[in-house]
This record gives sequence, C-alpha cells and structure tokens, in this order.
Amino acid sequence: MYDWDDLRVFLAAARTGSLSAAAGRLGIDAATVGRRLSRFETAMKATLFTRSPAGLELTAAGRAILDAAQDAETAMDAVRHAGGDDGAGGAVRLSVAEGFGTIIVAPALPALRAARPTLRIELAAQTAFLSTSRREADIAVTLSTPASTRVLTEPLTDYELGLYAAQSYLERAGAPGDPAALRTHDIVGYIDDLLYAPELRYLHEILPGLTATLCSSSIRAQREIIAAGGGIGVLPCFMGAGLARLLPRTVRLKRRFWISSHHDAGEAARVRIVRDWLKALVRERAGDLTPPA
Repeated sequence: MYDWDDLRVFLAAARTGSLSAAAGRLGIDAATVGRRLSRFETAMKATLFTRSPAGLELTAAGRAILDAAQDAETAMDAVRHAGGDDGAGGAVRLSVAEGFGTIIVAPALPALRAARPTLRIELAAQTAFLSTSRREADIAVTLSTPASTRVLTEPLTDYELGLYAAQSYLERAGAPGDPAALRTHDIVGYIDDLLYAPELRYLHEILPGLTATLCSSSIRAQREIIAAGGGIGVLPCFMGAGLARLLPRTVRLKRRFWISSHHDAGEAARVRIVRDWLKALVRERAGDLTPPA
C-alpha cells in the first residue's frame, strides 16, 4: 500500500521533470523527493522514472500510473475543498501566454484576491504553456485548442495585433508606406525554430519572405527591443502603449485565446470561479484586446 504523500511527490516529479523542481513545488528538499519516489516505486513494484543528467522521464509503467494518479488527485481535491463555505478555497494555477499574463491578468489579481481571500493564485506567465490534461495547471489560456479530450475548452477572447515602432526609430529610418516597404527596415520578431505555437508566425502573413533581424523567444523582450528603437515588430495591441502603430488599416492581425481546464478539475468551485473571473476580465478589457478600427 502506498502513502498519499508519496503519490503527491510522484505527480510533482512527473509534471516538473526533475527532483529539484518537484522539491520547490512541494516545499521539501530534493533528497526527500528522491527517497519518497523510491518508496513509491517499491510500493508499485515498478520503475516509474528513468534518471539522467537531463532530469526525470516517465517509463511506460510511470505513464500508465500517471492517469490513475491524476484521477486520485482530483478525488482528494474534491474532498479537501468541499468543506469550505462555498468550496472556493485553495490554490488555482493559471498557465497563460507571457504578454497576456503580464499586461492583462497580473494587474487584476489583487482585486481577485481581495474579493476571494481564501484563494491562492499561482500565475505561470511564460513562453510555453503548462498542460491541463496532465494537471500541470488548473486553467490554461492558450493560442490554440488543446488536443486532449480530457480537458474542457472554450473560446476566451479574440485579440488584435499590429505593427509597432518607437518614435526614435521612425525619426531615424522613416515610416513604411506599405507592407512591401518593410523589406528595407529592421524587423523585430520571434526566433523561428523556437516558436511554441504556429499562431505566432506573423511576418509571412504580413509579407511573404519577411524575416526578423533582431529576434527573441519572449514577446516582452521583443517589446523592449522595439521601445529602444531597435526596429519594427508585431505586438498584441494590448502591449502597444507608448509606441507608434504603423499601417493600421492594412496590417490588422487577429488571433484567439482559448481557456481550458481538466474535466474533473473544472468541477471544483475554485476553478469555476477563476474561469468566470477571467471571462469577466477580458470583457472589461475588450477595448485593449480588440481596439476599434
């Protein structure tokens, strides 16, 4: 028979891929994580991970146990959160796109915390998304729909992107009169082979063959490059404050954010509350997400 705490350690290790990262998530040391994993493997009578300098990788037996472990975690969560006044206490981990998380979600979190003091919000705003199907996050806001049938997914909001530059760059290089003129300008964009979603392939959509000369995997870093006069780049309109928008009539890119959560986790009151809060938030910020023409 296994210990429930050992199952929690197994799940943390499976989701993070390393002893140290699992230890940080659980608030224990890496040596304790290693001991508990060994104990859990003994109880399961199977090797669940292969260990290498690159980290931990699930074996076939580990992958088989993972689904059952996630179902057990869901059941335990339901028991743990059912005792509150409205079942809405506890932690909710949000995985969101870096720019959206920084500009739209983060500034609104204090008000959510004030309204729901029993909630603990963990915001993962980064260039790669955590998986709701593997329970790495309770809620994910992504650029495309997850393929897994284990998650509940729906559209969250559309948003618009445009071409932006700093005034200092325009004074030096001038403003392009049409998309074709972009070939003569410095372009800021993503590193092509590090794109984490096909929806981020903007430049070819604007002008076939257009490539960036200053590149970053981070949209926040791209904005800083643009703001420093490094060139012209594509930004979500909600990140364009303080910059000049170029060719607004001819370059208006549209994308969509999707919101998802695991089917079982979606039943928890705390998750439903945060999903509803996110929907209300994008309605409030609609003018920033999709500016009027």
